[in-house]
Amino acid sequence: MTQSVVVQVGQCGNQVGCRFWDLALREHAAVNKKGIYDEALSSFFRNVDTRRGDNGPDIYKGKICSLKARALLIDMEEGVVNEILQGPLRDVFDSKQLITDVSGSGNNWAVGHKIYGCQYRESIVEKLRKTAEHCDCLQCFFIIHSMGGGTGSGLGTFVLNLLEEEFPEVYRFVTSVYPSGEDDVITSPYNSVLAMKELNEHADCVLPIENESLFEIVNKIHQMINSGKLGSTVKQNSLVTSSAGSAKTLQEKPFDAMNNIVANLLLNLTSSARFEGSLNMDLNEISMNLVPFPRLHYLVSSLTPLYTLADVNVPSRRLDQMFSDAFSRDHQLIQADPKHSLYLACALLVRGNVHVSDLRRNIERLKPSLHFVSWNQEGWKTGLCSVPPVGHSHSLLALANNTCVKPTFIELKDRFMKLYKKKAHLHHYLQIDGMEQSCFSEAISSLSDLIEEYNELDATKGGPRIDPSRLKIAV
Repeated sequence: MTQSVVVQVGQCGNQVGCRFWDLALREHAAVNKKGIYDEALSSFFRNVDTRRGDNGPDIYKGKICSLKARALLIDMEEGVVNEILQGPLRDVFDSKQLITDVSGSGNNWAVGHKIYGCQYRESIVEKLRKTAEHCDCLQCFFIIHSMGGGTGSGLGTFVLNLLEEEFPEVYRFVTSVYPSGEDDVITSPYNSVLAMKELNEHADCVLPIENESLFEIVNKIHQMINSGKLGSTVKQNSLVTSSAGSAKTLQEKPFDAMNNIVANLLLNLTSSARFEGSLNMDLNEISMNLVPFPRLHYLVSSLTPLYTLADVNVPSRRLDQMFSDAFSRDHQLIQADPKHSLYLACALLVRGNVHVSDLRRNIERLKPSLHFVSWNQEGWKTGLCSVPPVGHSHSLLALANNTCVKPTFIELKDRFMKLYKKKAHLHHYLQIDGMEQSCFSEAISSLSDLIEEYNELDATKGGPRIDPSRLKIAV
């Protein structure tokens, strides 16, 4: 069994991470009735004998003593991390695996990347090594961060670079939350584009998630509740209800429910690493099979059923309907249209009592409506995990490497250029040591190159197969 380490950076990263650990514990509790520390738990948790003090030894077999998340929590404002440490999950995190400051990064990528990066470099490396030492077979680092703020984008991508330096052989999966157009952080286009350059160069896989898509999904759930379609199936004190049990008003920003959706994406993504299945998919297989070109590593994720994510008990979708849902825009965590764009490859991670024949049948049914690149017509990767999500008979996570991510990047570039042409807010960045205007021009150039690579692929859609040019050898 392999192990993975989660690195949560910034306010958004830590809030999503907190939801992930909560849901993961709930899932393991439903399966692990006897309280035995097994291989499934060891993939993301250590079992520590706390009776011998904080540095008690790890226990590899037998009863669960004290579970500690394989995690590193980083934030340059201590509010969110303190909240976690005062909440129900406080005992799950090792106090030695926290890095906090008090002043924050002021929504400035350069402060997070250049100032705090240098200041905390040794401490981060030491804590990463410590976490890695507790793993028998470290396979993957998950970084959770947002793109719009200063700490998540700046320090988050600094940590990504460190991981490549210190652990070059270990896969780096990044879950990046992209800001919406109506974002309240004026400098978020700068932060996002500067972070994109780092993601292009140092990540193995990126799962982009848009705040706007999450907001729409949560609103849809509210509408279902308010229309009475779900009757009284919303659990009391769940993440979509207030403490009084009544549905929240739409004016309130539903961050908890939105974070829950991202946490469930990670839960389904890691299910094969945590549980048995007839067709288990290793995390490194996702990168190996879905990323044919190193820079085109942005995967569009869609999830079904969605409503488990807000603790709403809706009846499970029929199996075939679930596969159709996974390819509809309503179930995507990014606003894009993969059906009318070009697929480089696609992975389906199914959980529950589903047979390989069901998988094959649905792939054959859906295939004619999807455009795949000519050189990868059979570009499907499938995984079957036998343990379903809590309260459901089955679920499906689809990961698509598709050119439909291009509009998201184009919109980001446009928002960046609106500010950059006027040199608006630029002085806040340029007064930071090591930050020059060339950082901006290189970042926008990196993003433009990425968009152009997607354009070149799109240009081949529907056309005859063109073999790549080869060297001519003179005889």
